Amino acid sequence: MYPEEIVIPMKEELTEHGFTELLTPQEVDDQLAKKGTTLVMINSVCGCSAGTARPGAIMAVHNATKKPDFITTSFAGFDIGAINRLREHLLPYPPSSPAIALFKDGQLVHFIERHMIEGRPAQMIAHNLIGAFEQYC
Repeated sequence: MYPEEIVIPMKEELTEHGFTELLTPQEVDDQLAKKGTTLVMINSVCGCSAGTARPGAIMAVHNATKKPDFITTSFAGFDIGAINRLREHLLPYPPSSPAIALFKDGQLVHFIERHMIEGRPAQMIAHNLIGAFEQYC
């Protein structure tokens, strides 16, 4: 598990922009049981999370015409139980962090894995998400 003093500022980068934290398996289940669309940003300490995933997710949420009903986040390597439960909902995809998932009525409809984040600018991540929002939100 990562030290709290490292993780908290990375969590705040999202929560300060309206993302709600999913901290427990029950919170994940409760959120995904809701009707509507839920964006989940699987946060992490890596450079691609800081450089493109978090900024891209924030850009998408702030610039999209159509937006998810709920924007949420959970931190890989820190919110262990929540991430493990979330990964059950992401099957058959293997564990990936950072990653960004869009669920509609509890069903995964769009997923951006780490290999789709690495080496790509935040604007490209945002564009990808905005397209998914247009289609599913």
